[in-house]
Amino acid sequence: MSLKVGSPAPSIQAKNQNGNVVKLSDYLGKKVVLYFYPKDATPGCTAQACSLRDNYENLLAKGYVVLGVSVDDEKSHQKFIAKYNLPFDLLSDTDQIIVNDYGVWAEKSMYGKKFMGIVRTTFIIDEQGNIEDIIQKVDTKNHAEQILG
Repeated sequence: MSLKVGSPAPSIQAKNQNGNVVKLSDYLGKKVVLYFYPKDATPGCTAQACSLRDNYENLLAKGYVVLGVSVDDEKSHQKFIAKYNLPFDLLSDTDQIIVNDYGVWAEKSMYGKKFMGIVRTTFIIDEQGNIEDIIQKVDTKNHAEQILG
């Protein structure tokens, strides 16, 4: 991963679950929790999203905006949000531009098979649009605590 703490966060322009274009630059002046996860409604991704959901008020109180990113489409995001009552936007990166810009699209291995996918990673972006922290060892069940410290 070439991005480092202190680097400017790569710009983002993607559609959320409702088809509305979301840009990272829309959030200048706020802290952004930009979390990349492999797939909607899988056990680890659900645990991670629910940790953020259950601590959402605390995150808001600390000035954070939460944005999730995966390569799932808008319809998949809509179902995931509805099923788990998620209060934040999920961005669709079906063309894999954002995951490549952030260096989280990489070769993975499961059950001896190699494949390309998202390496679960969270970027904390400061009010000026710079990377403040990178969480590479995500604890899915306690992810909000990792962010809130």
